[in-house]
Amino acid sequence: MAKFEKVTKYADVDIAMPAIKTAHSAGYDMVAAEDTIIPSWLAMNKNIAESFPVPEDSYIDLNTMAQLTKTSGFRPTLVSTGMKCKLAPGTYLELSVRSSTPLKYWVMLANGVGIIDADYYNNESNEGEIFLQMVNFSPFNIMIKKGEAIGQGIIKPYLTTDNDNHGGKRNGGFGSTTITE
Repeated sequence: MAKFEKVTKYADVDIAMPAIKTAHSAGYDMVAAEDTIIPSWLAMNKNIAESFPVPEDSYIDLNTMAQLTKTSGFRPTLVSTGMKCKLAPGTYLELSVRSSTPLKYWVMLANGVGIIDADYYNNESNEGEIFLQMVNFSPFNIMIKKGEAIGQGIIKPYLTTDNDNHGGKRNGGFGSTTITE
């Protein structure tokens, strides 16, 4: 059985627990744990273009892009939900924006869909805190206020192949998962 819990950092903060709003809703609405500004991607792209010249061959490889991201600080904005989710084996939490969010606010998940694995819960680096990677396609910076419903999570089962040979253990948290045998 799945269960949402607050991470320690927000234990004493008044945040709505993820909740399904109607009898036939699939998604648990998730709210922002704190005020967060999501910068305009248009302005950010302009700053990137002015700060980093385009290479002669008009492309860069993934390693170069990762280094550019690290040194520039230009990246999607992480919006904390202040939550973690204990999941049953064979299930995961799929994150998406609420269906009206892109239409009304021009805000989307940078990764399209987020995947929270069962072994992300209580990991050593961040306790399994759930973040939404947000990108703002409007020409204005947007403030997401604490308590505003910005995303949703759907608990789903998954299958593995017959010849799957997993056996590693998660050793890391958000965006830095490494596997140990």
